[in-house]
Amino acid sequence: MGGHGEGVLAASRELYDEWAACHHFTMYEEVPDVLRELHGSGYKIGLISNTQRSLSTFEHHFALDGLFSVAISSSEHGFMKPHPSIFEKGLRQAGVVAEEAVMVGDSVPHDIEGALRLGMRGILVARSGLSRGAPPDVPVIQSLRELKNHL
Repeated sequence: MGGHGEGVLAASRELYDEWAACHHFTMYEEVPDVLRELHGSGYKIGLISNTQRSLSTFEHHFALDGLFSVAISSSEHGFMKPHPSIFEKGLRQAGVVAEEAVMVGDSVPHDIEGALRLGMRGILVARSGLSRGAPPDVPVIQSLRELKNHL
């Protein structure tokens, strides 16, 4: 942001802390139902996010408690996606190998390419319908309602 003088550090901290607050965000309306359905069907669901937010607070705020087998934030882990270690940690915690896992994400370079490099499958969520550079063998969905058809 830049800037000098009194109050800059305090203002920066306030902005950073507010950005982490869940009440500033909304969730796509189908997401909780799809996650509950997948969890109820026996799928292990992981949450890996490039964020400084508390993922347990996120889960509680959006009433997703108990749905995730794994929740890893980059700020706690120390590396951001697409670094392989954040995916490897998720796989270890879930007790699965890369070939059994699917990364569902909205970023080709961070989510999809990072997962593919480890041997995971990828599914791109592109709500606009544009594949935005997804490799040809990566399914592109516009809504999580389409996800189960690709698992």
